[in-house]
Amino acid sequence: MKTQLKEDRVLAGKEAVAELYKTGYFGRPRDGGLELSLVEAAYLQSRGKIDIELEGKLLDFREFFEQASLRQQNFELKYIVYKDLKERGYYVQPSAADFRVYPRGSHPGKSAAKIFVHVLSERQLLSVKLLQESVESAENVHKQFILAVVDEESDLTFYEVKSASPKGEMSEPFPAVKTNATFLEDRVIAWDAEASGTLYARGFYGKMLDSERLQLSLVESLYLFSRGIIIVRDRKGKAFSFDEFVEKASRIEGSFLRKFSAYKALRDSGHVAKTGFKFGTHFRVYRKVESIEKLPHSEYLVNVIPGDHEFRLPVMSGAVRLANSVRKRMIFAVEKGEEVEYLDISRVKM
Repeated sequence: MKTQLKEDRVLAGKEAVAELYKTGYFGRPRDGGLELSLVEAAYLQSRGKIDIELEGKLLDFREFFEQASLRQQNFELKYIVYKDLKERGYYVQPSAADFRVYPRGSHPGKSAAKIFVHVLSERQLLSVKLLQESVESAENVHKQFILAVVDEESDLTFYEVKSASPKGEMSEPFPAVKTNATFLEDRVIAWDAEASGTLYARGFYGKMLDSERLQLSLVESLYLFSRGIIIVRDRKGKAFSFDEFVEKASRIEGSFLRKFSAYKALRDSGHVAKTGFKFGTHFRVYRKVESIEKLPHSEYLVNVIPGDHEFRLPVMSGAVRLANSVRKRMIFAVEKGEEVEYLDISRVKM
């Protein structure tokens, strides 16, 4: 079947509607004929279904592939993903999100597409703002959003990205005590034995220095300070104001306030958040802790990122793989003013 390459489309006659669209749902019927995207045309040409002409010259596969690559950014990546999805048995159609994919056993006209697929090279940066907008657009029409990442050897990894609103099950974010504490070099110590024991055993804050005294991280300290649970003083006995605490903590850790915003959101929503240092993340997060002696497995790993963050995909991939390997969800807490929004990213098999 002869077709014509016109700008970033391949045009076929009316016979293509019956042979290609009605049987395989390739392209879009238009003006009495069929309009194919470049990836659809390349796929069909590779299988001997169509011939493609440009200005009267018949193009072989290499010539067409080179022409298509000149006319569409990331064409070769999109072709790799399209071909992979087709060979897995999906009906796939090009869309604003690169592709929309229909459930197995369904097709256009039978049911709606269920998945939006966006294609990236492992070398490309991924703006978290654009990612949030894409996920929101997909979820607004009840679609699953998938990132298809093509590595330098043309292997594919698929990631599901979705918004999250994690809810914990802790009945109280902090026990009702009040005590003094001292801001030392880069942590805070509460001195009263009873208050320390209560904060540790009932609130799951910090770590006991010994049987009477409690060490607190900076984010834990500010959270308890902001709730009136602890009064924080310097080593000369002067009490800190909230702003003074933030200023000193921010000199110690540049992203402290961003990290605190996420910690506060997690604690306020009924979670227990502890350092995720051993996992290479900001926090490991528990939905519910009943006993410090029988600490359950944490549910999530959480990294806190600014609203203008750009993911480096190898770094993102490493974080997600680690979380999956220890049976946890990888959640990114995105700073939005004084609030945070969550993105849940996980590897999936298509």
